[in-house]
Amino acid sequence: MTGITVEGTTAKGFEPIRSLFEQNMHRYLEDKAQLCIYVKDQCVVDLWARPSDEPAFDGDALINVFSSGKSLESIALAWLVSEGRLQLTDPVTRYWPDYAAQDKARQTIADVMRHEAGLAALNQALDPKDLHRDRLKDNTIGAILAAHPTQYRPGGIEASRDYHALSRGWIANEIFRRADAQGRTMGEFFETEIRSAFNADLHIGVANEDLNRIARLRPVSIGKHLLHSAWPFTKTRKTHNTLWVLLGRLLNFALRALMSPGMRPKEAFKDLPIIQAFNHPLIIQGETPSANAHCSARGLARIGSALAMGGTSQDKMLLNPEAWQALHAEPITRDMNIQTSFTQGGVAYFSKANTGAGAMNRALNQGREGFYGWMGLGGSIFQWHPEKQISLAFVPTSLHLLDLVNERGKTYQTEVLRCVDEAK
Repeated sequence: MTGITVEGTTAKGFEPIRSLFEQNMHRYLEDKAQLCIYVKDQCVVDLWARPSDEPAFDGDALINVFSSGKSLESIALAWLVSEGRLQLTDPVTRYWPDYAAQDKARQTIADVMRHEAGLAALNQALDPKDLHRDRLKDNTIGAILAAHPTQYRPGGIEASRDYHALSRGWIANEIFRRADAQGRTMGEFFETEIRSAFNADLHIGVANEDLNRIARLRPVSIGKHLLHSAWPFTKTRKTHNTLWVLLGRLLNFALRALMSPGMRPKEAFKDLPIIQAFNHPLIIQGETPSANAHCSARGLARIGSALAMGGTSQDKMLLNPEAWQALHAEPITRDMNIQTSFTQGGVAYFSKANTGAGAMNRALNQGREGFYGWMGLGGSIFQWHPEKQISLAFVPTSLHLLDLVNERGKTYQTEVLRCVDEAK
């Protein structure tokens, strides 16, 4: 059985985070992972772990971060606010008139970014080739979204929101390319405006020359996860939660999901099963910003440091103060199978106010209070804490699909908050 090798650096005062990373990588059902943390302008943690017989993996490898990419969509739209190209409270139709079809005329960009567009599950599978940049500009995807009817849970938009796991990014990308002065897609925006300027390795649609840098995902089977969660002793259990906790949460989640259009299984891509699809070159090279950004933890944490510091870090401005404020403004709490607070810019806000309303809400919020951002299926986290000026990215290749709110990664958030508080 191959051992795990941990490499990288930690600044003085943050050694406990390296110890925790080493412990978690050896204890849990892990494969490869990266962890990068900034405090203010400084990178204080830059770690990666790999099987000892796979030396090619390092801190520059690219990994699909799934829904952690949703915060990149939010950054892209906020950048347009900074450029004076849009406002998040504008109707979508100001930039995209055809979107008014099927009773969508009143939707604002903020509604879309809060997962309240009523398009959580599309009524047709998409051709992956239509998500490539040249085809996006032919408007095949835009036409499908504009003509699509909405669907809400009983009680409508005011009562709850449905998680737009894939579709939020497709809608946001259509808005972006219409509002951008150069008509770029989000993938082109990160390539031309962000990647070099901020030394942030972030890709929405991976180019041919970068395909060999990708570390492929390895889902842990549901059966294996449940088996290892049943081990009674914490120090030897290979999952973060016990079997009974997982089963309780899954039951609660399943019952709520029956009422949620977005949670009903549907084919997303023609001829490709949903999880395995994200290891397929057709999907990797296309733009599904909500679930298919390929990033290093270094790149995410670097761009997050600007968000943690009001829009500017290391003398480089990502967002002006007005755009930064717009991104973080007006968090509204609604039920999304769990209580979530999303700002008008589409980033979640984690707070003490949401820790007392049930076990799942505590699991989502407790230990990451004060952070903004989101997380990805199976483990990744990309979040920032403006009050403490912390930016954190955890990017694993081992997908723990039953870790519903990414608690194994949350352990690093809890620990960095402790380290920062002790350093005062």
